[in-house]
Formats: sequence, C-alpha cells, structure tokens
Amino acid sequence: MRQNTIKYTSLFTVFLIVACYQVAGQNAKRQPMNIIFILADDHRYDAMGFMGKIKGLQTPGMDRMANEGVHIKNAFVSTALCSPSRASILTGQYAHTHTVVDNEAPMPANLTFFPQYLQKKGYQTSFYGKWHMGNTDDQPQPGFDHWVSFRGQGVYYKPTLNIDGKRVPQAEGSYTSDLLTDQAIDWLDKRNKQKPFFVYLSHKGVHAEFQPARRHEGKYANIPIVTPPSMYLTATDSSKFYGIPTSPATTVNYSDIPKWVRSQRYSWHGVDYMYNGTIKFDQFYRRYLETLQAVDESIERVLNWLKENNLDKNTMVVYMGDNGFSFGEHGLIDKRHAYEESMRVPLLAWAPGFIKPKSVVENVVMNVDIAPTFLELAGVDVPKNMQGQSFVPLLEGKNIPWRNKVFYEYYWESAFPQTPTIFSVRTDRYKYIYNQGVWDINELYDLKNDPYEMNNLIRDKKFETVGKQLRTELFDWLEQSNGLQIPLKKAGGNRNDHRYAGSY
Repeated sequence: MRQNTIKYTSLFTVFLIVACYQVAGQNAKRQPMNIIFILADDHRYDAMGFMGKIKGLQTPGMDRMANEGVHIKNAFVSTALCSPSRASILTGQYAHTHTVVDNEAPMPANLTFFPQYLQKKGYQTSFYGKWHMGNTDDQPQPGFDHWVSFRGQGVYYKPTLNIDGKRVPQAEGSYTSDLLTDQAIDWLDKRNKQKPFFVYLSHKGVHAEFQPARRHEGKYANIPIVTPPSMYLTATDSSKFYGIPTSPATTVNYSDIPKWVRSQRYSWHGVDYMYNGTIKFDQFYRRYLETLQAVDESIERVLNWLKENNLDKNTMVVYMGDNGFSFGEHGLIDKRHAYEESMRVPLLAWAPGFIKPKSVVENVVMNVDIAPTFLELAGVDVPKNMQGQSFVPLLEGKNIPWRNKVFYEYYWESAFPQTPTIFSVRTDRYKYIYNQGVWDINELYDLKNDPYEMNNLIRDKKFETVGKQLRTELFDWLEQSNGLQIPLKKAGGNRNDHRYAGSY
C-alpha cells in the first residue's frame, strides 16, 4: 500500500512539474511584445506586388511581410473614411459608438485609446504622422509619450511637424514618408531599453493628391492601366460603346444600378470629372502606385532595423490601410461606399518566432479588432466597451469561434453630398447594401458568382429570402449595438461637387 502511495505521489509530482513548465512556457509566450503599427492612407487591398493583380507593381517590403509572416486576406474596415476608421482602430468601437462619424465630427471627451492602456502596462509609446481623427489639429493626444504629427491631411513635401507640441518646419525637399520613418527609428534608437515599446507610424501616403518621392517619379510611367470590368457600367450605352470585358458566366444588370452611383460618375469622385477635371485617370493611377513606393520602403526600413538590433523575435509589426480606394469600379474613385474595393484593406503581420512564415488567415478581420489584439499581445485585459476581438489566436494558427460577416456604416457628409448614408452587411457569399435617405434602390450581390458587383439581385425573386435575411441581420446589429440613431454632428466644410458650385 505504501509503495503504491509513493508511486502515485511521484507521478503527481512529475505531473505538477510538467504542468508548471507548460504554464511557464505559456506565460513566456505571452510576455509583453513590442508592437509597431504601420498605417497607410487609402491603400486598397490588392495593390501589393505579391498579389499579382497589378502587373509590374513592386512592393518588396509588403512582399517580405507576407513571405516571412502572415497575410490576412479578408480584412475590412467598418467605415471607409479616414477619421471614423482611425477612431475605430484606436478605440475598438464602431463609428456609431465612438461617434466620430465623419472627417469633421469632434472627438468626444470620454474616448479612451488603446495606447493609454499600454502606458499603464509600462509601455513607452510614440506616434508619427497623420492623426486626422475627429479634428484637423496636430496637438499631442492621450496615450503617447512622444508625438510627431501635422495639421489635417498634411503635405508630401517640406512639412511642418508638431514635435511634442512645438511646430518645427522641415528642410527644403524633405519628403513626409521619409521624415516620419526617420523620426520613428531615431526614437527607437534612443528609447528606454528596459521597457517594451509601441510605435504608431501613420503615413500620409497614399492619400490624394498623389505626390511620389522624387526618386520614384516616373517609375511606373509605362505600367499597363488595368481598368475594372464595372468601370463603364454607369456610362451611357456602356455595353454598346465600351464592350465591357465580362466572362460568359457574368450577368450585368444595367437597370438596377442606383441613381446616386450613376450621378456620381460625373462628379468630384467620378471618373469623368475626377477632382473637378484636374487630372486624367491614367496619370492618377500611375502616380498612386509611385507614391506607394515610399510607404513600402518605410516598411523595409523598420523590418531591417528590428533585425539589425536583434528585436525581431519579440516584436510584432502590423501593416494596414485605413480604408480602401476605387480605381474606376462603378465609374467611381475614392472610397466611402460599400463596394469591395472601398471597404477591404491590406493587412499583414510580421513576428518571426511567433508567426509561421507564409501564413494566410482566411477569417474576416476588421479595424475594430486592432486594439483588442494589441492589448492581448501586451498582456492587458480587453475592456468590455471594445466591440472588436483579438485575432492573436488566428495569428497562431488556432481554429476558434469567429465572426462570419462584416457590418459596415457610412454617414452622409455635407462636404461630399453625392454619397448617401450607407449601411451594409457582407458574408463570405453575399452582400446587402442599404442606401439610406435617398429615393433609390438597395443592392444585393452574390460575391461568388459576381465578384465585381455588377448584377444587383435585389429584385430577383430567387434571392428574396437571402435579401430579407441579410436586411434583418443588419438592422438587428444596429439595434443591438445602439446604432439605430445617427449621431448627427454640426455640419461644415465646402461642397466638392461641381453641381453645387457657388451654393452655400
């Protein structure tokens, strides 16, 4: 009997030792990681070299992140507009919750940004670049120990940077993407090496009007222009005059294109009168790709610095776009609307030793998930008021319960009245778009058979059940998340539509 007791005691002791090692290993894995978040402006999801969509486009920095880390293929924003999306990134909340619903809406005083939680955890934090969230000021914001920013959208050349509250003009010929990266790396060199760090590198690129660094001017002067199949849908007699390139399986529904989409074709955000006719489409397209080059070089410089300083094994770099961008789809440019090229964004994560090389995440990840993810990496409990969730387990290759749809909202802006308020829900198969406040048609697309969203099924009886179900889910989401009341803010700004020239 005693021998059995000794035997079981020994086994129990071994079990405890193994368990302790396992727990210790898990805790070691969850040690606070250094985090660098690189955010680009208006970078569409497929404008990366490794995706092969744009023949001849070179993005070695992004390609490296995908090759050595993970490409999150189905990344979306909850609102395709600068200020609301940036507020969602910082708060982990939808726009109707944080109420920064457009580029003019002031920030509520009660917002808490995730870097504030990192500071409490002992992180040293810094911000570089475009803030443009809730106001156009450049003053230091909560959550950052070091601050480098500029007013509004900023400029590409010779900016004035607000460095910790003091405005400092930069040298003649200096380029903003390079300056911001210089500032970030300089701070990293001088940081307190006993503390974990968080860096938020927020580029102006590639926001219009596009200005590439001089070293990249003309790089893509001869790159072929890829126009999408839906580019001429809204043009008069488009099928007759333009011969839209579609596959035999593609059905084009010319009758049920919303009126607001047709009208916007010849406007500030339309291909026939883009930016009041100040630039041609081909030049616009090529300058965008050239301006993107400096952002990609910034990524390379950051990865190289981490490797050279032996910090790559305990640092995660995440690259993302604040919203997508249209290049002629439905006759539109810009973002705001709920079509794929507007609401989808690039999302890459790089953390050697933590993320397996050449990984791909198929799950739907959103901008509201960034804050919870970074908090988990830092070992901080995610606040209950955050509406996103951490995707750290997805980065580890785990199969966990996860969302299977995207909810989207965009609120009408006085400065751009040609786009209505839009609510949408997107599954892996269908997308339902509700165009609010206009005498117009709603939209339903089968993304599997109609990836370019050219066949509006809203009147098709075969899809009536699908449409009604998605509409119910959309408004259930709004109701459950307290989003049934539009958080109207004081209007302002100029109307950038030629039809309203001279009005007030």
